[in-house]
Amino acid sequence: MEKRDELYRGKAKTVYHTDDSDKLILLFRNDTSAFDGEKIEQLDRKGEVNNKFNHFIMTKLEEAGIATQVESLLSDTESLVKKLDMIPVECVVRNVAAGSLVRRLGVEEGQLLNPPVFEFFLKNDALHDPMVNDYHIESFGWATAAQVARMKELTFAVNDVLKALFDQGGMILVDYKLEFGVDSAGNIVLGDEFTPDGCRLWDKETRKKMDKDRFRQGLGSVVETYIEVAERLGLKL
Repeated sequence: MEKRDELYRGKAKTVYHTDDSDKLILLFRNDTSAFDGEKIEQLDRKGEVNNKFNHFIMTKLEEAGIATQVESLLSDTESLVKKLDMIPVECVVRNVAAGSLVRRLGVEEGQLLNPPVFEFFLKNDALHDPMVNDYHIESFGWATAAQVARMKELTFAVNDVLKALFDQGGMILVDYKLEFGVDSAGNIVLGDEFTPDGCRLWDKETRKKMDKDRFRQGLGSVVETYIEVAERLGLKL
């Protein structure tokens, strides 16, 4: 597989074309950012850890019957993925109150949410990723009603798989975001990544934060904690 020109450069990942028009290479970099890019640092080994963590999680989801973009690991920091037409919204599920939900609604952090809360956010850094709903998505043509319904269905299926997986590792899956795209056959497929950068994880006993909040809040040991999360799940890094 030959890596060709750069297609897209995000805050922590770069996407490249390949000599196969249906495949892309996803490079996980050591860049770490928060607050819409206001806080940026390089963290040694973060790209490697997130690349291998993402492949591990996506493999678990594939085994559970959830189609994902990931094909294979190419190197410590690179993965081969299917090319998707990405839908420009994030699907967020909240199992426990934390983060922006606490700030918006004035609820107590740590409150169990039953049923879980589902939210859509538009992917737009300039607008700070505003919350949107099904009507916005359909009216502006970002996705069809059937695609919206399928994204919701798959997001909750992911929740069932990963809540159990993290629970076995002594962790609480507090919340997370997912992104989806459309493949060449018109199917909705899970894309982008699932790493501690895009979810909140707490230790079940101590409520120690084990995700990017360690970076956002200046708690330190970011990559070391990501490695601990991986090892609790059975992934040796």
